[in-house]
Amino acid sequence: MSSPTDQSPDNLGRAIALTLTTIAVFGVQDAVSKLLVQDYSPFQITMMRYWGFALFALVMVARQGPIRQAFRSAMPKRQILRGVLLMADIWCFAIALQTVPLGELQAIVIVYPLLVTVFAIPILGEKVGIFRFAAVGAGLVGAFVILRPGGVPMTWGVVFALASASFYAIYIVLTRQVSKADGAGTSLAYASCVGLVLSSMVGVFFWQPMEWQALLMVVLVMITTCAGHGVMVYALGMAPASVLQPFNYFSLPWAIVLSVVVFGHWIDPVSLMGAGNIVIAGLVVMARERKKKIPAVVVAPVGEA
Repeated sequence: MSSPTDQSPDNLGRAIALTLTTIAVFGVQDAVSKLLVQDYSPFQITMMRYWGFALFALVMVARQGPIRQAFRSAMPKRQILRGVLLMADIWCFAIALQTVPLGELQAIVIVYPLLVTVFAIPILGEKVGIFRFAAVGAGLVGAFVILRPGGVPMTWGVVFALASASFYAIYIVLTRQVSKADGAGTSLAYASCVGLVLSSMVGVFFWQPMEWQALLMVVLVMITTCAGHGVMVYALGMAPASVLQPFNYFSLPWAIVLSVVVFGHWIDPVSLMGAGNIVIAGLVVMARERKKKIPAVVVAPVGEA
């Protein structure tokens, strides 16, 4: 009998296909969310999205054992902080969706793997050599290319996009830290329930009645959230996280396609070149981390609950 992470060619192929499917599903969710936040508050949409995500997460946790047991953490304060950071990431991403085109937004937030390397130094005490520092620097240059004069306008939407990437990067670093003491079920339970409480406490003040078309779109967002996370969990059962992580960069070309098809917006060539620079730098950093056997954590693309 093969193990859950049997690295046979068939399993690896399926895992990669499922990872790409996950990214595609989350991309559709971003496009639908962008349509929704044009007419409704990002805080209301985020709150309703978390209703679906929290239900999915608790069902997943309950399959592993008593839900109450999942909240027994060796690092409860860090777990709560993770939930707050993920919630802040999603709020900022949703606000950025209001004004920043989908392709450019994904090109900006895709810098988060490089920020993980930076934040891991003070939080985890990781040592980063000159090679990885150079790769991080090259990736940040790519971000400046996207935000150059004449490129993506430096609006509040861009500021929130950068904040989203930063919050998400710290969230991933803390996820690495708590994974040494707590199981995945505990991390999932805290992230979903802290987010559920926070999003509801704020979102209720921004509530406005929704037309039935908008409600159907919210249901679609909930379905894609659950489906995306479910497929991702299944993929991780077939292949190691370090193998699947690089394929998260598929979110960039997919976001560009959706931006063209749904919103009729093309990303300009220079911004695309800057985004490509970020992707290459991120892949280099991942390769070095894998070589040094630093634990990899595969998570949903930035902004996704």
